[in-house]
Amino acid sequence: MATRRAVVTGASSGIGESVARALRTSGWDVVAVARRAERLAALQEETGAVAFAADLTSDADIQALTAFLDETGPVHALVHVAGGARGADRVEDGRVEDWQWMFDVNVLSAQRLVAALLPQLRQAAASDGHADTLFVTSTAAQTAYAGGAGYNAAKAGESMLAHALRLELNGEPIRVVEVAPGMVHTPEFTVNRLGGDTVAAERVYEGVQAPLTADDVADVIAYALNAPGHVNLDLITMRPVAQSAQHLLARGPLRPRGVESQ
Repeated sequence: MATRRAVVTGASSGIGESVARALRTSGWDVVAVARRAERLAALQEETGAVAFAADLTSDADIQALTAFLDETGPVHALVHVAGGARGADRVEDGRVEDWQWMFDVNVLSAQRLVAALLPQLRQAAASDGHADTLFVTSTAAQTAYAGGAGYNAAKAGESMLAHALRLELNGEPIRVVEVAPGMVHTPEFTVNRLGGDTVAAERVYEGVQAPLTADDVADVIAYALNAPGHVNLDLITMRPVAQSAQHLLARGPLRPRGVESQ
């Protein structure tokens, strides 16, 4: 079988960048998609991933990406990492434009990509046995929290898209995988959510022993994609040990009860 090729969105930073690196390391060809062309160029230089700059909220950019992929080879996997959060407001104080942006980048971009790339995924599945779609959502899709309603709603919407797609593709050799991380400490996510306030962003992680990293999530994604083609990991929920649930986070060292430190 020819080398498998994945389209990885959000590849200019954070989890998306780590996924592009992890897949390249495990032998995949990668088309790295994001808005920031200069960062993609650096990733291409370092890893050999093919850079394609695109805004996934733009129909024209989606069409250009689709045409490029059609001209350059098969698409065995769509790995949709791009997304994000804006604001931490109560429902009554939320800005409609922030909620609209979150829905556009988390839900509608996923729908646009599936609609555009499914024909190519089907062609790859027909020739090479199976194809994959994988969506990075969040534990915010599973549990609401005060100040998170906009992001809760957007990620829950993306999660439901994945669930419905799996049902719609029943009978086809195309896997639909959802990875829902909890607290991940990446350079940009929380800073962007809080309007560039780096001090407030660091307080979110203050005292938390070993939050997840982008590489942790990328390792899980690579495992899911490299599993035998008949194995579908429907939903992978992953959190740091310090985060037992969305609302239960330990700050300070983790230590067994009743055992003195050595």
